[in-house]
Amino acid sequence: MKVALEKLEKTIPEVKPFVKKRIEEFESLGREGKTNYDFRPFLDISFEAGMFSELCFCLLTANSSASMGIRIQAKLGDEGFMNLSFEDLTEVFRKHGHRFPEQRASRILEVRQRWDEIRGLLKDHKDSKQIRYLLADSKSSFKVKGFGYKEASHFLRNLGKKDLAIIDRHIYRFLVENRLFEEVKTLTPKRYLEAERVLEKVAKTLGISLAELDLYIFYIKTKKVLK
Repeated sequence: MKVALEKLEKTIPEVKPFVKKRIEEFESLGREGKTNYDFRPFLDISFEAGMFSELCFCLLTANSSASMGIRIQAKLGDEGFMNLSFEDLTEVFRKHGHRFPEQRASRILEVRQRWDEIRGLLKDHKDSKQIRYLLADSKSSFKVKGFGYKEASHFLRNLGKKDLAIIDRHIYRFLVENRLFEEVKTLTPKRYLEAERVLEKVAKTLGISLAELDLYIFYIKTKKVLK
């Protein structure tokens, strides 16, 4: 863990203002139902986002890039994601170079029919990890097609929940490269939670939240503070 901590301790002072600003944007989204994102200087993009467009962003970025998802979210907003047809959504995704335009359009059409139900879940439950389980588990009536633990964690973190780890390819490689976690063929839910516990120890040692830790590691791997 020593090498990883040294990398993070070196990075934190440089990036802290950008991480603080992003966390405040997430908290505003969870508290008020909307936020004003400003991704400069990493991307020359700023826009207002709502909770439904944030869910769609998290669906779009699975096996894709955060910057692409941000550009699509900025173009469509809640209104576009909620109202465009399958064909129109597919066309927007394709123009932005998304690898799976039809699949993601289909998933967004499905989830928008259930948005009131999901919004009720977010309002009625306070336990982040329980909400994540309900959004990600195949046996749950709240399951969002396209959400596993990573995507559900991503969505909830972007609503201001700070106690969940987003173990995407960047975070996973950081763990493996720094010998904090053994490389596995498949990150099953059980292994995901094991990796999350490792990250919890790192965050506790540094005196920061998992939400902040994710942004710092993402910066180490990409030189950007996105989301």
